[in-house]
Amino acid sequence: HKAVNCLKSLCHGCSSVCEKIMELLGQNKIDHHQRQVAILSQDSFYKVLTPEQKAKALKGQFNFDHPDAFDNELVLQTLRLILQGKTVQIPVYDFVTHSRKDEFVTVYPADVVLFEGILMFYSQEIRDLFQMKLFVDTDPDTRLSRRVLRDISERGRELEQVLAQYITFVKPAFEEFCLPTKKYADVIIPRGADNLVAINLIVQHIQDILNGGLSKRHNGCTNGHGTPRQRRTSESSSRPH
Repeated sequence: HKAVNCLKSLCHGCSSVCEKIMELLGQNKIDHHQRQVAILSQDSFYKVLTPEQKAKALKGQFNFDHPDAFDNELVLQTLRLILQGKTVQIPVYDFVTHSRKDEFVTVYPADVVLFEGILMFYSQEIRDLFQMKLFVDTDPDTRLSRRVLRDISERGRELEQVLAQYITFVKPAFEEFCLPTKKYADVIIPRGADNLVAINLIVQHIQDILNGGLSKRHNGCTNGHGTPRQRRTSESSSRPH
């Protein structure tokens, strides 16, 4: 196995940004075993609900945007294995039944790992593992419209339930838990995936890391998490971003 050169975190409204980054890097067309860049989502790490919590969730009365909704111990364990260059098994969450499926997604060692989620910066223990933290700043109306479209088309929700959940849980949780973590970001991307200038800068930065140019220029990422890929043994060990 090999070390991860860069572990990046993207916070809030960032799945579309991750997809755009992967597309511009050409990584979305590469077999998962061979990818140099991998994506993980905080959504995969929702806790297993108790019967009472699941009953609330089915009525749209459970707050999935609260920090306590996530299995942070499993997130930490997974990130530490990734930093060691290990292959990891990521749980698959079923948003229709509000439960973890019996299947897993295998994520193989990669040079750069993008980890996206609305509350990735909330826990300091998790936050400190990332070499670069990006906050995707999206217009509130855009956030709401995307949420409505996603929950209705992908998760089988009714419009009334989606809007009620947004007003009761999503918006207050964003203001209380997500927005204050913006201060921890190294880079803020306004307008999300529409901001091609910012995304192209991030893509160029990742390409530099993949090509070894970044560590050659200023050796900016050293961390003793294993060794780089065999084909790059001449390069200095790089620290996770």
